[in-house]
Amino acid sequence: MSIYLDTVKDVYAEAARNPDANLCCTTSPVWRLPDLRIPERMLAMNYGCGSTVDPRDLRSTDTVLYVGVGGGLEALQFAYCTRRVGGVIAVDPVDEMRERAAENFAEAARLNPWFRPEFVTLVNGSALDLPLPDNCATVAAQNCLFNIFTEPDLKQALAEICRVLKPFGRFYTSDPITPAPLPPALTSDDRMRAHCLSGCQTFEHYLNLLTEAGFGRVEVRARIPYRLLCPSEYPELDRPVLLESVEVAAIKEPETEDGPAVFLGRMAIYSGASAKWTGPDGSLLHRGIPVSVSEAAAQRLQRFSDIIVTEPTYRSHGGGCC
Repeated sequence: MSIYLDTVKDVYAEAARNPDANLCCTTSPVWRLPDLRIPERMLAMNYGCGSTVDPRDLRSTDTVLYVGVGGGLEALQFAYCTRRVGGVIAVDPVDEMRERAAENFAEAARLNPWFRPEFVTLVNGSALDLPLPDNCATVAAQNCLFNIFTEPDLKQALAEICRVLKPFGRFYTSDPITPAPLPPALTSDDRMRAHCLSGCQTFEHYLNLLTEAGFGRVEVRARIPYRLLCPSEYPELDRPVLLESVEVAAIKEPETEDGPAVFLGRMAIYSGASAKWTGPDGSLLHRGIPVSVSEAAAQRLQRFSDIIVTEPTYRSHGGGCC
């Protein structure tokens, strides 16, 4: 195992023993759903930088893989939707974290009559070598974990997610990103990496790594401020750097003829005289109706004078004509 991963395990083992609210900057509230009660310690151990799965994304038949169980909050939320043994699999290499999560699930069962601890299968394993068979999950998720990896390990972790997902399976991921590559003095700091500060990729490179791993469709759902790194605290910087949290849904499906379909929230709107417009590739737009389009489609459609293409909103939630 790489030396920096030893540091990561130490940091998270301590965070399991003594919950650390400063370990990550969680920016999204927990699910507020009927009959869902979250144990206090589970809330205190909510180590993440954003949201992964939306409740509307899940079906009762899904098999959900969660990488990096933390205190078990997200696994409990997923179990709310699946409610069956084997419905949620949570993989974590840190013994102390799995132990605390198991205790939290026992408390969750006391608070929630619908929940049983066996709804979540806790597995000892690494994101770099998932102890699971190929094509076994329909959904996978991770929250603020993959940014701790160096690029070779990140590529391996993404390859593992792609391996265990079924065709057209969905990967929901949330990680910090940086507007420009951080200086080596920061990226080589193992504790800063473990604290989700110095392992960030740029937005463009993050998306490229997802598509290169085999995700033919990528939907960016949010980009929000995460943490400001200031030279007064990090003298390796010559100016403040605002890290963002990016939330992405990546689907294991083949690329289109244009390559990977990356959706950033752009809309195409036909404004011509006829009721509808059909493109050379068969794509269909109805007059005045905004339709979500990929970056490749946006580039094609901008050539037509009677089609308006909007700027990215970074809030894409499926759909689209092309």
